[in-house]
Amino acid sequence: MNRQAQACVLLLLGGAVLRASLTDLYLRYVKEELRPFLIAASLLLIAAAVMTLWYDLRPALRRASPDDTDSGDAHHDDHDGHGHHEPRVAWLLILPALGLLLVAPPALGAYAANQSGTSLAAGKLPEYPPLPEGDPAVITVYDYAVRAVFDKGQSIGDRRVKVTGFTVAGGDGRPVLTRMRLSCCAADGLPTKVALSGNTPSGLADDTWIEVTGRYSSQLGRDPVNDFEIPYLEVESWRQVPAPRDPYE
Repeated sequence: MNRQAQACVLLLLGGAVLRASLTDLYLRYVKEELRPFLIAASLLLIAAAVMTLWYDLRPALRRASPDDTDSGDAHHDDHDGHGHHEPRVAWLLILPALGLLLVAPPALGAYAANQSGTSLAAGKLPEYPPLPEGDPAVITVYDYAVRAVFDKGQSIGDRRVKVTGFTVAGGDGRPVLTRMRLSCCAADGLPTKVALSGNTPSGLADDTWIEVTGRYSSQLGRDPVNDFEIPYLEVESWRQVPAPRDPYE
């Protein structure tokens, strides 16, 4: 792979990252707040590729000029054109770019959730701010789970809450409401799991997104992966919804 080929790979990779960053595709890989850094990184890659191409092609452009009579430069440039070659394995660098351009992988879902224990094992919130206004209060799956397990529902009280997540089959046959939580990127994603009781949905396939309205339940289960506590939510109503723009919390 010569320098021109390296520049083309950089250009392709930078363009692929930029395309993903300017659409919602990047949300499959990283948290939303990292978007500016992705855009900046892609622009740097594109700039590096353009500069590499410019400096590598400039001697050839000078040779093509009728005013250029320096045979020494021509000999030197010909030598550069047949210079050292990097290992062919370097061409594998093109695969991530092609992946971003040609493949749109699904977000982490039920399969990933079944391989990992609940994210609550990582620790609890230092404090519990008041729930949002409105009835029901719209909160995240993680917010409900933390309040239910560590605060014993005191910061929820008898208020109704609304949470949105995807379904994962539970051991008792009932679906477990789940949402993947990221620290930085999809590679460190962990599931937050909330078991459902009361008016629970039935017959739903894994990875079905639902919006659930209910109240705090003191019932607790155990995660079969890491044996940590899983809270329950007493379901009053639910409905199937499209997957959100940002599937992670």
